[in-house]
Amino acid sequence: MAQVTLRISGYVYTVGCEDGQEGHLQAMADEVEQRITQIKALGGQSGEARLLLLAALLMADELHDLKTELAQAGAPAAPAPDPALAAQNNTAAPQAPATAHPASAALAAGLDQLIARLRSVLAETGG
Repeated sequence: MAQVTLRISGYVYTVGCEDGQEGHLQAMADEVEQRITQIKALGGQSGEARLLLLAALLMADELHDLKTELAQAGAPAAPAPDPALAAQNNTAAPQAPATAHPASAALAAGLDQLIARLRSVLAETGG
């Protein structure tokens, strides 16, 4: 298991990760740092734990928006009902079930893993 030293908001954290994942972990820390910088720019400085919480909430909001976007983009358009057929049967034409594109499921799973890792880091730091 590899150990990575991360600097976030002026604090140093040593975090374990799988061998070969050090760069990825550093990139995630950089994302957290960017959110903290945004919060500080708005005047939201009130302690390490609060900054990390607000950064996590910003990232969760972004994740939610991405999942919503993926769900909408991945669902195929339902075929338009045939008005003549619907009138003949006196019922609405059936709609095809919406299914997500396989890539969107993989991306959503990756985003869920990112959240789990962030929660793990916060738990290790007492945040």
